[in-house]
Amino acid sequence: MKISMVSEHASPLAALGGVDAGGQNVHVAALSSSLASRGHQVTVYTRRDDPDLPAKVQVAPGLSVVHVDAGPACHIPKDELLPFMGELADGICRDWADSVPDVVHAHFWMSGLAAIQASRRAGAAEHVAVVQTFHALGSVKRRHQGSADTSPPARAWLEPWVGRTADWVIATCPDEVFELKALGIGRSRISIAPCGVDLNLFPGTGEPESKARTHRILSVGRLVPRKGVDLVIQALPLLAEAGFDDVELLIVGGSGDALNLEEDPEAQRLRALTKELGVEDKVTMRGQVPRDAMPGIFRSADAVVCAPWYEPFGIVPLEAMACGVPVVAAAVGGLRETVVNQKTGLHVPPRDPEAIADAVARLLGDPALRAEMGRAGSRRARSRYSWDRIAADTEKAYRSVLAAGLSRQAGEGLAEPLEGTAL
Repeated sequence: MKISMVSEHASPLAALGGVDAGGQNVHVAALSSSLASRGHQVTVYTRRDDPDLPAKVQVAPGLSVVHVDAGPACHIPKDELLPFMGELADGICRDWADSVPDVVHAHFWMSGLAAIQASRRAGAAEHVAVVQTFHALGSVKRRHQGSADTSPPARAWLEPWVGRTADWVIATCPDEVFELKALGIGRSRISIAPCGVDLNLFPGTGEPESKARTHRILSVGRLVPRKGVDLVIQALPLLAEAGFDDVELLIVGGSGDALNLEEDPEAQRLRALTKELGVEDKVTMRGQVPRDAMPGIFRSADAVVCAPWYEPFGIVPLEAMACGVPVVAAAVGGLRETVVNQKTGLHVPPRDPEAIADAVARLLGDPALRAEMGRAGSRRARSRYSWDRIAADTEKAYRSVLAAGLSRQAGEGLAEPLEGTAL
């Protein structure tokens, strides 16, 4: 198959850990690479955010990344990209001039707008099937963030329109299927293909990074409030009260390396919190680190804590599990599916530092339990979440759409959603 991926803000070539660079980047990169290794021709379209980027990068046999001019060639927060989706669609169409793909797979709701428009404008004799993966839903974001949600107001109606207009929607977990149905998207056009983990990069055995204290707990991900890193910091004094005083919290992620975190507002908020709680000497903020350094960092931890307010899926728990490390996870979204409570880790209620401290204390106090959960997590990651299996599930969805000849009339009441829209 000839497959086009559209990922407007999350380039598979981007460095991870910044505000808008995280799991979606990993997902698009790994899924595209795995599909290419299965013999497909995959092109990823993403917005040019640097004038020095080449027009096209050949990443591997069968896999390339095309940088499309859509708005200024500089970093723009993803929630401000909506006005440029028409230009992104035009750029995709130009690249399709010689040969349109069999399927276009959009990642995130704005990518879906561009993909649907490109499919309409391509001028092909046959409809180009549009498959949509949302990665995060505005309805969920609004529910948890309220007035702090920076999404454009039009997302409230454009995102459901994308879901109803696309030929197929791939959800990443059962929880997301429930949310999609609430948006009016028919269950018969939804399948599930979760995120995966690179088992070559994160093997079950290997050397751990050295640590400065008896125990280390680890938080990995973008530094934004909803990730709940502050909750893990708040758990440290409670752990000390429980007798676990020699504990280090290592935080990986943020805008730039450790030396540049002074410019990261969330990093500064977290540092202020460590001072307020008197745990500054127990917290290390590493910033962004190379991907190949992460396996040793994971293995150095007694537990990885993932405490978001909400989480559509979450790749970090899979990477920790693949490395044989138990996970303390907020019981939200996809984390309830990936982390098996009492088997590969422990679930805690969201926004509950006391529960985090209790769960971590249980793991720190029981090395045998940590080892047992680590082994179970490694087995689960390998049996269910390899990228080759995820690619096979995704390929199955593509073939189902194409075999069914689903050339639905896009729009359902809207000819071109971006034309005449007040953005």
